[in-house]
Amino acid sequence: MHQFLPYAWFGGQCVPFAEATLSVATHALHYGTGAFGGMRALPNPADNNEILLFRADRHARRLSQSARLLLTELAEETIHSAIQAFLQANRPTCPIYLRPFVYTSDLGIAPRLHNIQTDFLIYGIEMGDYLSPEGVSCRISSWCRQEDRSLPLRGKISGAYITSSLAKTEAVKSGFDEALLLNSRGKVSEASGMNLFIVRDGVLITPGVDQDILEGITRASIMELARAMDIPVLERAVDKTELMIADEVFLSGTAARVTPVRRIESTDLSSHRPVMERLRDRLTAITEGRDSSYDHWVTRIRLDA
Repeated sequence: MHQFLPYAWFGGQCVPFAEATLSVATHALHYGTGAFGGMRALPNPADNNEILLFRADRHARRLSQSARLLLTELAEETIHSAIQAFLQANRPTCPIYLRPFVYTSDLGIAPRLHNIQTDFLIYGIEMGDYLSPEGVSCRISSWCRQEDRSLPLRGKISGAYITSSLAKTEAVKSGFDEALLLNSRGKVSEASGMNLFIVRDGVLITPGVDQDILEGITRASIMELARAMDIPVLERAVDKTELMIADEVFLSGTAARVTPVRRIESTDLSSHRPVMERLRDRLTAITEGRDSSYDHWVTRIRLDA
């Protein structure tokens, strides 16, 4: 069971989590007409009265853009102020995961995005490792990643995650930890809720935005860090067979952070992952506020303000 934080942002204010409830007739519940974000936050190891948020500006921008894909407006400033109030109400003492969610709150049965009310909420859970830091096993899913021409994949639209749910459950029930999805052209797209990287001959490779991926914020951060660390980066289509012969394979995401892949289908991969480990160590230092050169990636929220 998740350990939920005691307060949620709901109806424009912080309320006890148990009181943040929706009607069974809520439009978003029936049609997936919502968009969510995910942020990690942790108490500053050097100051218990300060919470560190990784790339909060990018997360707020993506959620605001996702809202526009649902034909509604959610200002970045509204997101930031709600997050600050949410954190100050909950005063977390351990690492947490925040889930902001914009959704159609109207009651009704017509699938539409016009003439409909929307709302915005935030809740949070305590979260350590989402996936094993020692590595995960993956299977190639029988489910295909959607195309941008059928769903707005630049946003984290909640209804799109039925495919992720099916792929994840298929993987777990067949003895694996995670699923890798191909797109409609047979190229590797992403995992059930994470982006994918491979390393070949010292080059960091990841499927490009033309491969129906989510434009992950952790993904973008890793690529920027790699270039700054003189690691060559290449965005291109990735074939399934490349996964089996890559020097390194790893996943990235807000919840997963940087997670190595140790096996794909029946192929065991090398446990020697120098490129991934360099990137993971650097990213960890940044998120914990220990790398001043990337302090602009960290938003600091005072709890005693």
